[in-house]
Amino acid sequence: MNALKRHGIALGTGSQPLPFAQAVEVDGWLYVSGQTPLKDGIVADGGIVPQAHQCIRNLLAILENAGYGPEHVVRCGVWLDDPRDFAAFNQVFQTYFGAHPPARACVVSSLVIDCKVEVDCVAYRLPGAKGGSA
Repeated sequence: MNALKRHGIALGTGSQPLPFAQAVEVDGWLYVSGQTPLKDGIVADGGIVPQAHQCIRNLLAILENAGYGPEHVVRCGVWLDDPRDFAAFNQVFQTYFGAHPPARACVVSSLVIDCKVEVDCVAYRLPGAKGGSA
């Protein structure tokens, strides 16, 4: 087993570091922490569509920083604040993952910040591989 590699340790929103890594990688697996629609510490305005885009862009930035892409995502978890946002979220999600749809769970839950959506994921690529298909 390879050593764990932690990505984005002590990064946070505003002045407070968060007590977890943005992602943890081991043996080709990357576990990405839940991403909210924050940009520069501010929640994206405009409802579910812009918030969903920002969440997924945040998630993809972490993947890219670790050497992974959307084609490597095997599972996503989605938390929606309002079940009426399900169809709109799906349309946004498809624009990013339509070519490589991962397995996914989607639940309705209140969120710890005042936003409409949070997304996490698990990705896989062969250890030592950079980019390309999983």
